[in-house]
Amino acid sequence: MLRLYLLGGEDIERRDSRSLNEQAFRDAGDSPMVAIFPWASKAKEEKLRRSMVTYFKELGARSVRFVERSLPFTEMAVIAESSEVIYLPDGDAKLLIASLRDTGSQHLLRLHDNVVIGNSAGALALCSEYVMPSKNGVDELAMERGLGLSDFAISAHYEPSQDPQLELLSKDRSIFAIPGGAAIRSDNCSLCLLGNVELFVDGKKL
Repeated sequence: MLRLYLLGGEDIERRDSRSLNEQAFRDAGDSPMVAIFPWASKAKEEKLRRSMVTYFKELGARSVRFVERSLPFTEMAVIAESSEVIYLPDGDAKLLIASLRDTGSQHLLRLHDNVVIGNSAGALALCSEYVMPSKNGVDELAMERGLGLSDFAISAHYEPSQDPQLELLSKDRSIFAIPGGAAIRSDNCSLCLLGNVELFVDGKKL
């Protein structure tokens, strides 16, 4: 069964969502194999990659592999299918979504029968809609389309100063606002809020 962990934002170096990742790893089973799709940035950030490998091995991963965009789809599929955890890191959500669609890898996520963790941009990519700063200004929020593995909208890195704009955007939809250090766990049967997640519905913060 596919289980999504949608993290509002974690600094990998600081390990400030460690308990959430520990829960996700336990959910995936003992000593999971982890596949990382590092496609939210065009840069190959070796320091960040090393930090993720070290971190996930600290959490009990028996192996950590990176799925490169240059790989043939069949090789991507082998890595994804043999991994208990798929991890989508932070970065540019639009770039991540475009890369997953262009390579057909979004189908690997849909077919996965264990845990998928999305951190910030990775979480945004997994939802039907997500909130991001508008092109018109960093302080203006706008809605974008995600991959739709979950059927609700989210905002990552939530701060209370965003409330007026989130209230406005929620007039046509429900929005879960997830701060750093919090998450949503979602599967076919249930939805669990982990931490101080806020819900905006009908133009109001509940």
